[in-house]
Amino acid sequence: MTVSSLAPPVPLPTSGRGDGGSDIDGWRMTALGKLLRTTAFQLTLVYLTFFALFAAFLLGYFYWKTDSLITEQLTQTVDAEITGLSEQYRQGGIRRLVLVVDARSRRPGSSLYLVTTPTGEGLAGNIGSLTTGVLESSGWTETAYRRLDDPDGTGHHALVQVFQLPGGFRLLVGRDLEERERLHDIVLAAGRWSLAIVMVLGVAGGLFVTRRVLKRVDAMTETTRKIMEGDLAGRLPIAGTGDELDRLASNLNAMLERIEALMHGLKEVSDNIAHDLKTPLTRLRNRCEEALRLAEDESQYRAALESTIEESDALIRTFNALLMIARAESGQARDGMIEFDAAEIARDVGELYEPLADDKGIHLTVETSTAAPVHGNRELVSQALANLVDNAIKYGAPAPAGVNGAEAGIVVKAEGEGDRILLSVADGGRGIPEADRGRAVERFVRLEQSRSLPGSGLGLSLASAVARLHGGELKLEDNHPGLKTVISLPRAAPIQVSG
Repeated sequence: MTVSSLAPPVPLPTSGRGDGGSDIDGWRMTALGKLLRTTAFQLTLVYLTFFALFAAFLLGYFYWKTDSLITEQLTQTVDAEITGLSEQYRQGGIRRLVLVVDARSRRPGSSLYLVTTPTGEGLAGNIGSLTTGVLESSGWTETAYRRLDDPDGTGHHALVQVFQLPGGFRLLVGRDLEERERLHDIVLAAGRWSLAIVMVLGVAGGLFVTRRVLKRVDAMTETTRKIMEGDLAGRLPIAGTGDELDRLASNLNAMLERIEALMHGLKEVSDNIAHDLKTPLTRLRNRCEEALRLAEDESQYRAALESTIEESDALIRTFNALLMIARAESGQARDGMIEFDAAEIARDVGELYEPLADDKGIHLTVETSTAAPVHGNRELVSQALANLVDNAIKYGAPAPAGVNGAEAGIVVKAEGEGDRILLSVADGGRGIPEADRGRAVERFVRLEQSRSLPGSGLGLSLASAVARLHGGELKLEDNHPGLKTVISLPRAAPIQVSG
């Protein structure tokens, strides 16, 4: 066989389409490459490979079992014929055996017979030639042969058994393997067609699935690009099929809504800080200038410094409240969570604020019937409840004369309700209109337009942030009259008290 050398590359003719055609081809190649690099297409190829290997294994197993069955049938048939011919030889000698073999050789079919002398000269049979050395050893073998009645002398393959007869004569009986070879060709053809069909259908299905997935991923990518450019109102498209891409898009949309809300809140906080902190800072500067300009003795300087320190303390409290809200909203405070009794917090806060309420002429009572176990940050929950009590004292009306203080004053409660622990503060003041309750929990929002009372507008914001940190919520309800603020927290397991 002559192996030819490789021919030199032949230059391809130019298409004459210009740069536009090249750009289109480049775009097509880029799109095709993008398609082929997708995970969905690569997974399809992996599954297709496994399926093709499995199909090939099944075909191979089928061929092996069928080949074994055919070979077993052939050997049983040949063994039976050799047994019968040996009996003919035993009864009538070589002459009778030759007659029987000659008669059987004339029958059409795939049976092969040959009787030879000790020197290898043929006496009877339908075999014209054999592979050299086949008759020299007894037993089973596969060999090439030519039939006497084959006009064109085509070569064949057969499974034969050589049997040594008494007197040195040899008897060969076999079967042509054409049926087995035909089966082999059928299995190979079926395997090739099956593999081709599997490959075509697999690649077509992979391209369809990949294109469909890629279309949705491209839509998500385009949306995320717009979001990165500043359009926080953009949302990932949801096909409505409920598949993994829809679940991913739903979770990302929820995250985007949270981010948008945080960014909106950050903008409001920045605006409110610039607005609400500008006034006290301006007062600080004006007082310092006034002291430098008008103070005549040490007492006036001292009064100016005391006023400046008081204003600075208020600013520090505002910044501390902002830091506490940020700490609660970021989840950093989860590290210090412990099991504690919210009823103890209610009693401690009530005891702390009772003198201040008495100074305002407001009767403050605390009601805690049973333990109220909560898992959380004790410091933040205490501060949140303290803010609610402080607001109630500021905006709650004094108890009218002759009215029971428990009804007309401030009531702090810690109680259980199902799987929730409720910390509530109820007052008899002016309350908050239902339309303004959603806005009241925002940072720096003060519904008192005159702003004559001290405060930063962060108390309810902090209480709401602390409630959300603990998996709860802050509710503003009507107390008829007045306002009832409720911090609802998940109930924890009962606190074990060691004896």
